[in-house]
Amino acid sequence: MEFTALQVAEWMVNEIKFRGILNQSDATRHVEKHFGEEFVFVNENGNASLSKEVKKAFRKLHAGKIAWDRDGFFWAWT
Repeated sequence: MEFTALQVAEWMVNEIKFRGILNQSDATRHVEKHFGEEFVFVNENGNASLSKEVKKAFRKLHAGKIAWDRDGFFWAWT
């Protein structure tokens, strides 16, 4: 089954609504395993990160209701 960036973003929003928080490392592992490696890449710091398409869809979906914690590498409901 082929997935879209929007489906990945919807999963992320639902996880954060349910759990209140989503760690980047947990998100990238889950996305790669369940949605496909095309949605994950290794950034310049050597960390797994989500694709730009996923991040763009994610921002549109949460419309400012989820914040990124730069120090903790997680997203949380605001």
